[in-house]
Amino acid sequence: MGLRGLKQLLTALLLLALALNLLACDRGPSGSTQQSRTTATPAPAKITANDLKKLRWIEGTWRGSGYETPFFERYRFENGDTLIVETLADESVSKVTDTSRFVLKDGQFGSEGAVATELTDTYIVFSPLKPGQNTFRFEKESADSWKAVLTWPKSEKRAAGERVYHMQRLPAAQR
Repeated sequence: MGLRGLKQLLTALLLLALALNLLACDRGPSGSTQQSRTTATPAPAKITANDLKKLRWIEGTWRGSGYETPFFERYRFENGDTLIVETLADESVSKVTDTSRFVLKDGQFGSEGAVATELTDTYIVFSPLKPGQNTFRFEKESADSWKAVLTWPKSEKRAAGERVYHMQRLPAAQR
């Protein structure tokens, strides 16, 4: 084998070693090949103020359950393009402890950390702006109930998972 053949063989071996190294880096602790470490965020849905009328079912004062203790929230449209979500201190619903705003701007509806990726007459899905964060879906079940489904991807600190919160409209006397 001449010098030229030796050079080609070394180049081929170097490329093979590089390819094997890249494959090894894409293996999890068990040695199984993993999918991409970052999941692409779905594209934001194109939404208009008229589309937001589909979400009017969420307006009201709600009691949430599905975790340790019940919680209370109020959802209301401030205008045609802003949904206000107030976290309430307790069942008296007289004290607001936190306020979130979901705003329609440039055809996208969302908050600081999430944007709507689907909107129908019975549900809306919000996907995170940063990969690795929660996705949440608000889904109407009846005129007086809906559920919030939170899903999160696997990370170094936790397994992938889902939590469902059930929301019941408070009677008019409690609102």
